[in-house]
Amino acid sequence: ALHPQPAATMTALAACGSLDACVSLLAAAQHRLGPGLTGFEVMNDFSLALVARHFPQLRQPLAGAPWTVLVELSDNEGVDHARAQFEGLLTAALETGMIDDAAVAESVAQSRAMWHLRESVPLAQSEEGLNIKHDISLPVSRIVAFCAATDAALASRWPGMRLVNFGHLGDGNLHYNAFVPG
Repeated sequence: ALHPQPAATMTALAACGSLDACVSLLAAAQHRLGPGLTGFEVMNDFSLALVARHFPQLRQPLAGAPWTVLVELSDNEGVDHARAQFEGLLTAALETGMIDDAAVAESVAQSRAMWHLRESVPLAQSEEGLNIKHDISLPVSRIVAFCAATDAALASRWPGMRLVNFGHLGDGNLHYNAFVPG
C-alpha cells in the first residue's frame, strides 16, 4: 500500500563461476539498478542438482554452473526502460566475465518458473533426506570468506559432505545446509 505497483518487472537467471562473482554481480546490480533491484538470490550447483533430480519436470534454462543467481528488477518507468536497464547490467556482466551466461524471462510465466526453481530448493532437500540446516546472516563483504573457510573445514572433518548453499545474498542471509555422508 505504500509503494505503487511497478510498471514493469524483469527477471533473469545468471550463471557465475564463483560466489565471489555473485557478490560482484550484486554490487553491479545495486549500482546500476538502485532501489529497482527487488530480488537477488543465489543457488549453488548442488542446490539446483537436487531440484533437477527430484523435480525433473522443472525446466532449468541454464547449463550447470558453480553458482546461479536469480535477479529481479521492478521498474516504475515502463517496459522499455526496465529492459534497457536490465540488459545493460547483464551485457556488462558478460563482457567483464562476471557471469558466463544468462536467461531473461520473456513472460510472467517464465519469471514465475525461475522463481519456482529457487523456491523448490528446500523441497528438494526434504526429498533427498535428512540434512542439517542453518541460516547465516553476515555482511555481504564477509560471505565469500565465511563460505570458503567453512566449506573447507566441513570437508576436512566429513569427506564427501554435500552443501546446499542458497538464499538472499542481497541482504546477507544464506541457507547453509549440509548432507553428511552415511
